[in-house]
Amino acid sequence: MNKPAEKNVFHPRNRHQGEYDFAALTAAHPPLAAKVRPNGWGALSIDFADPEAVLLLNQALLKLFYQLEWQLAPGFLCPPVPGRADYLHYLADLLAADSAGAIPRNIDLLDIGCGANCIYPLIGNAEYHWRFTGSDISEEALKGANAIIAANPGLQRSVRLRRQKREDAIFQGIIHKNEFYHATICNPPFHASAAEAQGVSQRKARNLGLKKSAPLNFGGQHNELWCKGGETAFISQMMRESVEFARQCVWFTSLVSRKENLPVLRDQLKALSVSDIRIIEMAQGQKQSRFIAWSFMPQAARAQRLKK
Repeated sequence: MNKPAEKNVFHPRNRHQGEYDFAALTAAHPPLAAKVRPNGWGALSIDFADPEAVLLLNQALLKLFYQLEWQLAPGFLCPPVPGRADYLHYLADLLAADSAGAIPRNIDLLDIGCGANCIYPLIGNAEYHWRFTGSDISEEALKGANAIIAANPGLQRSVRLRRQKREDAIFQGIIHKNEFYHATICNPPFHASAAEAQGVSQRKARNLGLKKSAPLNFGGQHNELWCKGGETAFISQMMRESVEFARQCVWFTSLVSRKENLPVLRDQLKALSVSDIRIIEMAQGQKQSRFIAWSFMPQAARAQRLKK
């Protein structure tokens, strides 16, 4: 059997180009070595259906490329580090376009639903020295995120966490009076129900040749995976609430997993009379991804806000 063609089109600044260098990764994080073995084409790899192996790989990636100590609380969503980094690099380009081509540093971002993995603040701070406020509705998730922050000296000065106490709110109660953010980011729950999320998990299990009872590396709490109405409902609420904070943020953004959801989201933004709408396309391996961005500020005002 021939080795499948490599299709890697990460953002040019993404550190995770090409195949994993398992020699370097295991040197950086020796516990990973027990999970590395030759695959069907003779190259070193791990079993991506093994949640422990995937966790160790993420730990190794964060240690090798960002010098970060990282541990994930049991049961929470294990993020694919290269793809999460891509969102931040493309966001940096969006901000740079309003800043005479220079990527702004030492600015403030809000991560909606930072989760126990806290992955966006970790990478964003390491790459661009951005400061983050991370919000989540789960006390347990914030406890896990706080443990990661505490394990990395210096992060407590750059990353703070807030609990969303209202189940019916996203920005409200999180963005305080007189605060200002240069961008918000979000990886919204994309399923509309627990049954839908479970069905997708079972399909992934079958594709990986696993039994239904086998542990999956794509775990997650229900608020990470689904909400009533799915990602369209969640992002739509985010858009409605953003009107209230139009003068407190340069760019609001969110990942959109399903391309077919873009037209209704774009129409909603037009009805809200935003100043600018962008759809930023990304491609990570075989997976197509994107985020939607909107701003109530004209370009001149955005440039002023992004000046050093």
